Amino acid sequence: MKPVDSTYSRVSAVGKYRVRTILYIAVFWTLIDIIVIILLKNGNTRSPFRSLVLREVAVFTMSCFMGYLFVYTLRHVFRTRSVFINFIFKSVVLLLAAFVMNFLVHFVDAVFVAGKGSQHAFDFFMKEIEDVRLLIQKILYWLILFMITQLYIEINEKYSPGVFMDIIRGKYLQPKIEKRIVMFMDLKDSTPIAEKLGHEENFLFIRDFIYDVSVALIEHHGRIYQYVGDEIVVSWLYQKKNVKRCLASIIEARRNLQKNGEEFRRKYNIIPEFRVGIHVGDVTVGEIGVIKKDLAMSGDTMNTTARIRSAANELNQKFIVSKDFLEGAGLEEWQVESLGIVDLKGKGTGIELFSLKI
Repeated sequence: MKPVDSTYSRVSAVGKYRVRTILYIAVFWTLIDIIVIILLKNGNTRSPFRSLVLREVAVFTMSCFMGYLFVYTLRHVFRTRSVFINFIFKSVVLLLAAFVMNFLVHFVDAVFVAGKGSQHAFDFFMKEIEDVRLLIQKILYWLILFMITQLYIEINEKYSPGVFMDIIRGKYLQPKIEKRIVMFMDLKDSTPIAEKLGHEENFLFIRDFIYDVSVALIEHHGRIYQYVGDEIVVSWLYQKKNVKRCLASIIEARRNLQKNGEEFRRKYNIIPEFRVGIHVGDVTVGEIGVIKKDLAMSGDTMNTTARIRSAANELNQKFIVSKDFLEGAGLEEWQVESLGIVDLKGKGTGIELFSLKI
């Protein structure tokens, strides 16, 4: 039998994120159920400890199933729908699943604790449904729980996985200076592509392009800062392992586009390519905004990286990095080529740039 850790280690970063999300949902819903049982002081509080344990095992199991619906099935089915339609349909499906979970709880309690059989569980469940007041309470309870869960998922995906707890703790209410690897990536030849495809088809093309490269960036633990048209800004905390992850994400992104090349050719008659600029340095990270808040990154490192990415066009190169980044990359001589000292727009002095041969 293969160890669980060994199997988990082979799961992609996106897959691990989704599994963790499902477990967080299941644990959160189970804890809420325990708290509700205690606060309501209903008949369950006088049940033996075994009854409570069996109930929560049933709740946790069904919560994992409902979490799977949240993270995988329903997300895929309704991803092209509006937020309102998305919420309505998800709520209907999840409410049905919630009632199944409620019946399962009654079944476990009746059969394994009270020893009264499944018919008793069914009769008790139907009695609860026929109580309009109790039914409305249960529906409101589940809708609030779904909204909180959806909020967690939306915040996590807006700011990239792992940022949710930082936002909740207020980590970036006061600006923090962090040494980060910053990468600007954009679509090569975007202007002629837009002219060829037209507005709507070009948008769909960019969306497919963004999806394929974003999966690669997330796979290698990149924190996506923002999308600007066909450009992606992503960063990693400056660590040796993250330097390798940054380089690996470029290779993975290119591989994803090649793998889906035939689909791009069939839909758009174009196979996308991209250019990259990478730099490393201090970045100021903090929350900004009034009505629409965001997590902003600023500083000379951001500006310099943007200029390096622009230099890729001017120098007809695909992947350009600064000397500061190269010093910690551990690349062989044949993997890079010096482009010399390059004057970047808006910079007082030029910096040495290198082309990656990967």
